[in-house]
Amino acid sequence: MFYVFHGDDHLTQAEELAALREKMGDPTMAELNTTHLDGRKTTLDELRLQCDTLPFMADRRLIIVEGMLGGTGNSGAEKQLLEDLVEFLPNLPPSTRLVFLEDKPLSRRHPVLSLAQESDTGYAKRFVCPTGTALVRWVKRRAKQEGGEIDDGAAQTLAALVSDDLALLVQEIRKLVTYTGGQRPIAEEDIALLTPHARQVSIFDMVDALGRRDGKTAIQLYHDLLAAGEHPLALLGMITRQFRLMIQVKELAPKFVTPERIARELKQKAYPIKKVLAQSRNYSMEQLHQVYHKILDIDIEIKTGNIAPDLALDTLIAGLSRVP
Repeated sequence: MFYVFHGDDHLTQAEELAALREKMGDPTMAELNTTHLDGRKTTLDELRLQCDTLPFMADRRLIIVEGMLGGTGNSGAEKQLLEDLVEFLPNLPPSTRLVFLEDKPLSRRHPVLSLAQESDTGYAKRFVCPTGTALVRWVKRRAKQEGGEIDDGAAQTLAALVSDDLALLVQEIRKLVTYTGGQRPIAEEDIALLTPHARQVSIFDMVDALGRRDGKTAIQLYHDLLAAGEHPLALLGMITRQFRLMIQVKELAPKFVTPERIARELKQKAYPIKKVLAQSRNYSMEQLHQVYHKILDIDIEIKTGNIAPDLALDTLIAGLSRVP
């Protein structure tokens, strides 16, 4: 009668909740008998009122409560709420299905989680985002679920590109399956062609080459991107953004230590920030500011018509590879 869904895999959590709703039968009646509550604002009395309300022309009601269980439990009010919930939940009306949604894992000692695990009328599930080889296996399973296949190298590439956003991964897999028509496995070439993040990685590779003072590789990657249809001004913007991120990351690294915390502070994805952090170690802060001024000078030269954009980028990359 009551469920506790908790953890950081919000995609699978949402899919399991959708499966619960499907069991309610007719979608129109299911919608009429579904109530969403913000658990951070909802009182126990309000929750009890919703749970005690009879379903309308159906045999059950679905009550979805988000964020009610995720507090620290240290305050007197939070402790009292949890105690009251533990007393209330075993007595839910038979027509009520109550689902608690938490976007982070709950403590194993959480009283409501313990009750759900021990009670015949409760159910608890932790949703954990896969990582590493588990994420690669997830990508392969999802490709089959979407009606296609993906080879091992492509699965590894896609998992690395979009590692911390399962919903975005699903979108990319669906797009790739549609492109291949399910007639052949998805290959790395398909990802390079259709996935925007793949071009972003090429930019990372180019900046990596600059960080190693490898001007030859950086120039080659630049011309490859031009041949793939990228405009020089778009590439200049991406290079500018990359060096700006390097400055920000270098400033934040002593304070936040891990790439994940830095990414949250900058409201960025963790995977590219890990790359940026590694790149930033190739430069001192003084060098990064020097590079940023060089980029500004090139931007002004282009916009005033003193130099063609493609030549300007060649000049910039050659200069950056020799930053003293």
